[in-house]
Amino acid sequence: MLGNLDLSFFSWQVLAPFVIKGFIFSIWLTVVATIGGIVLGTILALMRLSGKKALDIPAAAYVNTMRSIPLVMVLLWFFLLIPFAIGRPIGAELSAIITFIAFEAAYFSEIVRAGIQSIPRGQVNAGYAVGMTYGQNMKLVILPQAFRNMLPVFLTQTIILFQDTSLVYAIGAYDMLKGFETAGKNLGRPVEAYLLAAVLYFLMCLSLSWVVRRIQLKVQIIR
Repeated sequence: MLGNLDLSFFSWQVLAPFVIKGFIFSIWLTVVATIGGIVLGTILALMRLSGKKALDIPAAAYVNTMRSIPLVMVLLWFFLLIPFAIGRPIGAELSAIITFIAFEAAYFSEIVRAGIQSIPRGQVNAGYAVGMTYGQNMKLVILPQAFRNMLPVFLTQTIILFQDTSLVYAIGAYDMLKGFETAGKNLGRPVEAYLLAAVLYFLMCLSLSWVVRRIQLKVQIIR
């Protein structure tokens, strides 16, 4: 099997016309979904920690629903339902961005919630003791410490997110995996294309995992 591989296929000059566009979109989707997911997830976490049922119940329902549904199904929902609701298509790429932000927010919210709850209660009370409001205490005392503690977990979730970007094939978005698939079809070497895609995903995720471990060690030292 390995002897039948066409090694000339493993050339950047050969693959670049097919892969670059998809690679850029995969990275762009990962970055945008991470930032958007953290922002929306932080809002959801604060709603769940507010102690007010009017905020807690909807946020909990959203998080539990998203975490109970496969991502590929959510992708199909947004891809099919949003155009139906607004009366016009929005494209596979935009559907993927909206879906990933909405989906990842549920996971990031649980990370943020756990991070906030990990801060000693004494620091919360100290903030109130010097006259801070809930918002000031959260902004100046709790969240900075919580985000520092959560950084390794955030990055780990981002690695998972990057791997999940390959699922956008289900709605026809042109990601990195789609680029390799297209190269394999056009050049008649699908086995080599999928093999090289797997190696690239592995190397990128392995490198990011090494970075996460280094950051985790530094965070532990700071603690």
